[in-house]
Amino acid sequence: MYGLSDDEISAIREGNYEHFVPSETSLLRMADAMSDTPSNVGDAFYRELTSYYSPEQLMDLAANAALENYRARFNRVFDVGSDGLYRKGLHFKQQSA
Repeated sequence: MYGLSDDEISAIREGNYEHFVPSETSLLRMADAMSDTPSNVGDAFYRELTSYYSPEQLMDLAANAALENYRARFNRVFDVGSDGLYRKGLHFKQQSA
């Protein structure tokens, strides 16, 4: 599989994670928690995350989520809109190695 399907993108936008595996659900919840104000991932949730990911993996995943959150908030200051790269039903071919 390459990327997310239209249905998966819609599910994420709606906060409907029931069709994702538990590790993905935890990661999506972490990204949501990091976007809240104030952002906080409590001890119990951190233990849940470390049941799926190593501390090194979590650092990388959290850094990427934080970067996207930063980018999104920065863009709002300057009213930067979407580039229109996502269009429902548009599929890209996976490049061969």
